[in-house]
Amino acid sequence: MKQKIKDCLAAIVYFLYEKGVLHNRIQVHTVDETIDELLHTKKSMVRFGDGEIVMIKGKDLMLQKASPEIATGLAEILRYTEDDLIVTIPGIFDTLSDHRKASRQFWKDHLLFCRKTYEKYCNPDRIYYSTFVSRCYYYLEDRSGVGEQFAKIRKIWENRDVVIVEGEKTHNGVGNDLFDTARSIERIICPPSDAYGAIPAIMDACTEYGKDRLFVLSVGVAAKFLTVELFRRGYRALDIGNMDMEYEWYVRRSPGKMRIEKHEIIGEAANRKAGYTEYLEQIKVRVYGG
Repeated sequence: MKQKIKDCLAAIVYFLYEKGVLHNRIQVHTVDETIDELLHTKKSMVRFGDGEIVMIKGKDLMLQKASPEIATGLAEILRYTEDDLIVTIPGIFDTLSDHRKASRQFWKDHLLFCRKTYEKYCNPDRIYYSTFVSRCYYYLEDRSGVGEQFAKIRKIWENRDVVIVEGEKTHNGVGNDLFDTARSIERIICPPSDAYGAIPAIMDACTEYGKDRLFVLSVGVAAKFLTVELFRRGYRALDIGNMDMEYEWYVRRSPGKMRIEKHEIIGEAANRKAGYTEYLEQIKVRVYGG
């Protein structure tokens, strides 16, 4: 009964958004516009998903405990003012018509509880970019254009020397061709949870590289702060979240969410057994908990 009441309230709130009864001052570029911006400029990107918005409200995530420091920092990043940095948020304010049913309901529920957070902290002088740039498969009802989108995404790091900053289980590009267009790949492996406390050590590892490197980050909430700091130090950094998982689902033509086996592999012996020798050779630094 509680779920039905919540869903009903969420539907009413979203209807009021669509009809303009609730004032919506937040503008978000499309996924294609976001990809083009990343492909044709040298801008860095910070990705805000539903989890980061929830953390601003002071709630824990599965892989990161909340704190006032994190909440304040995320709120500051969300209201960004820098011209060469783009911040993405979910493009859910105008329509959800292109979303599959489960995704529509999820985002309606999210907006029911979090719309005031967006209204309070988003910069009214900015047009944001779409968080779905890195989650461009699962949410869609019509997935016919996803292959073209991923093809363009792979051009962003074409012929670039890439440093992937990721958790121990993430395995970005392992077992698929997401990063095959890169000239070279090196990896910094971070704690699988509560990586925020390890940010100083992760930054030390990152800044050992020259500014010609492209940093691709997939390390939860910590990635937001790392991306901004790398950007301010003159690097290009892209916070891609769970893009690799979405790409796996796309490659497998998964009808919904599915388990990805590599995300359960941890430790050198297990990676060797899985045949991930190239992945192990790419690891240059391991950062442990902060």
